[in-house]
Amino acid sequence: MKLVADFHLHSRYSRATSSSLDVDQLARWAGYKGISLLGTGDATHPLWLHELKSKLTQGPDGLYRYQGVRFILTAEVNNNFFCAGKGRRIHNLLFLPSFETAERLNRTLARYGDLTSDGRPTLNLSARDLVRLALDTSPEIFIVPAHAWTPWFAIFGANAGFDTVEECFGDEAKEIRCLETGLSSDPEMNRRLSRLDRYTLISNSDSHSASRIGREANVLECEPSYGEVIDILKTGDPKRFLYTVEFFPEEGKYHYDGHRACKTRLSPQEASQNGNRCPVCGKRLTVGVMHRVADLADRESGKPHERIPFKRMVPLDQIIADSKGMGVNSKAVEREYLDWMGRVGTEFEILMELPEEALKKGGDPKVAEGILRVREGRVRILPGYDGEYGEVEIFRDEASAPAEKQLTLF
Repeated sequence: MKLVADFHLHSRYSRATSSSLDVDQLARWAGYKGISLLGTGDATHPLWLHELKSKLTQGPDGLYRYQGVRFILTAEVNNNFFCAGKGRRIHNLLFLPSFETAERLNRTLARYGDLTSDGRPTLNLSARDLVRLALDTSPEIFIVPAHAWTPWFAIFGANAGFDTVEECFGDEAKEIRCLETGLSSDPEMNRRLSRLDRYTLISNSDSHSASRIGREANVLECEPSYGEVIDILKTGDPKRFLYTVEFFPEEGKYHYDGHRACKTRLSPQEASQNGNRCPVCGKRLTVGVMHRVADLADRESGKPHERIPFKRMVPLDQIIADSKGMGVNSKAVEREYLDWMGRVGTEFEILMELPEEALKKGGDPKVAEGILRVREGRVRILPGYDGEYGEVEIFRDEASAPAEKQLTLF
C-alpha cells in the first residue's frame, strides 16, 4: 500500500499557528492533499492530547484513525542546554506508539519544562538526556532531529548547533538513525556530507496551518503499522521508502544568508566576501543553510550517494496564484483550488502523477502548464533568507535568467 506521510506539524496550541488548527481541519486538508498518514504534532500538550484522545481511534496496527485518515502520534520539543561552554537550543521530533506511552513520557518531561505553555515546549534537558529518558519510557519511541540545518533550533544550525550528531547526542548518538532535512535544504545538499550517509533523510511540512500540510512529505510502500513505519525510517529501505517530496530549497526561509531588517539577501560567497556582516548596517548576518552545508561538506555533490530519490513540488495554490497574478490567499485562488480537487483528484495526484493530457483536460490550461513547468524545474526563485520565504516565479519572461542552483555558488 502506498502511503503519503507528513509526520511533522503543529496544532493550535503551538505559538504562531492558526487558531482553527484542529483534528477536523487536519483530516479535511489531508483529504484534499491525498495524505494518508499524518503526524498529530504537539502530543506533549495536555489539551491537545485530550482532544486527540477524544477524536482518534487506535487500530490493531498501532496507528490511529479519523475520517479515513491515519494518524501517528508525534511531538516536537525544544531542548535548551549548555554543551562545551555554549548554549544550545535543539528541536527534536518524537514518534510515540500510543496515548499511554505519551502520557507516561509527558509525566517525566514535565519535570524539565512547562508542557502547557506551548505545543512545542522548551525543556531544560540535553538532547542526549531526552533520548535516554524517552527510551527508558518505551523502546518504541523514535527520536529524529528536526529541520536539521535551520540557523536556530537545529542540530547543525549555524547559531547554536553542532558539527556532528555525536557532539549533540554523545553516547546516545547510536539511537539517532534519521534526520529531517527541513524546508531550506534537500537530500542532495545533505549528501554532500559523507558522515550523513548512514542516516535516513525525511521531509515534512512543519506546518502551522492545515492548508500547508504536505508541502514536504514522504512516500512509503508498506502495510501500514507503527512498527513498519518506524522500521522504514530507521533503515531507509529503498524498496519501502519510495521518495520524498521537497520544496525547491531556495524557497525555504533560511536558504541564503541575510539580514531581514535591512532586506539584505546574500549568497554564501557574497556573505563570506563581506565577513558575514550586513553591507547596510554592519551587523552580523544570519548564516543560512546553503552556507552552513558548504562549511561542513566534504563532497562537491551529494546526488550519487542518495539511495532514496526525491521530487520537487510547488503547492497547487501557489501555481494557481502565479498563473492568475493574484495572492495565494485570495478567494479566487481558493475557489479554483477546490474546483481542481472536486473534478480532477487530490493535490498529490495532480502535482506528481497525472499525465500531461489529463492535466490539460482537467482544468485551466495555464495552471496545467504551470504544473508541468514545476515538474521540469522551469521556475525562477529569489532565495529565502533570515526568516523570509523565497519568492517563486513560474510564469515569467522566458528570456530571463534561469533559476539559481543551490549547489553552484562555491
